[in-house]
Amino acid sequence: MRPKLTDVAEKAGCSPTTVSRVINNYGYISQKTRDRVYAAMRELNYQPNTLARSLQGKQTKMIGVIMPSITNPFFAELVAAIEDKLEADGYKMLLCDVGQDSNKERRYLRMLEANQVDGIIAGSHNLGIEEYQRHGLPIVSFDRDLSDQVPIVTSDNYQGGCLATQALVDAGCGHVYFVGNLVKTGNPTSRRFDGYADTVAAAGLTVHTARSAFYESPAAKARELRELLTSGRKIDGVFCSDDLTAILLLKEARKLGIRVPEDLKIVGFDGTQLVQNYVPELATVVQPVPDLAGTLVKLLYERIADPEKKLAQNSYLLPVKLLRNQTV
Repeated sequence: MRPKLTDVAEKAGCSPTTVSRVINNYGYISQKTRDRVYAAMRELNYQPNTLARSLQGKQTKMIGVIMPSITNPFFAELVAAIEDKLEADGYKMLLCDVGQDSNKERRYLRMLEANQVDGIIAGSHNLGIEEYQRHGLPIVSFDRDLSDQVPIVTSDNYQGGCLATQALVDAGCGHVYFVGNLVKTGNPTSRRFDGYADTVAAAGLTVHTARSAFYESPAAKARELRELLTSGRKIDGVFCSDDLTAILLLKEARKLGIRVPEDLKIVGFDGTQLVQNYVPELATVVQPVPDLAGTLVKLLYERIADPEKKLAQNSYLLPVKLLRNQTV
């Protein structure tokens, strides 16, 4: 049978009120008593009822984090950084991997609300989730424009697009392609293409694009990239909107005997530690993952403290940097 608070009190040799005060960190309790209570909790495998605490007006110390795909190295590293910061402050994270399923995201939102989470960090790619429009629920967004009431944290995608494209132009490329999602969603990641297009125009070159959607399988992406490379078009430089696409392009080019960087130069986007460690030759735009996580968590704490407080600003733009490696 599941242990009760009274069982912990009996085991620790104190009153249930004392156990409650230890759990809620309320009032003065000697360290000796705290140690006895914690030892009894561990021995009985007792878990405080966070939902009951929330109904009493206390925080649950739980944060919901909604992301599009934790199999993607960038989101995996961002989630890990967020969890580290939350854990250091005594919070637990409920992770929701929603993919491209809007209904799944809605179900997760209902679950998070039912569990009385203190706040939500939302970074999925699904559109039209009207539940985010409700006032009062502390939410902070990553890379997604949810509403005027939700602060958004993002890397400077436009600057990244400019840096990547300028690196290719400076390396002598005259036929620079952008490979990525060509559908304009209004979200900040669309600015990567804008940076590319403006930089190409400033260099007196022509805009060239090729589609590669975020949710496509690696096999489908590889097939599209192979078709691009064998299409007979003049291509000497490619800016890929993410590193995984850039790695696939590098792989397909080598299969076809196309020399990188002699015949083709490539720049990616994200710059995760995984990619830097395992594909160190790839030139890429690096997103500041620790700073992104820190800003998201800090803003969420502010929203939890006062959900109705007027925002000093609605958008937080963090700088990126270019790693100019062998592929350029």
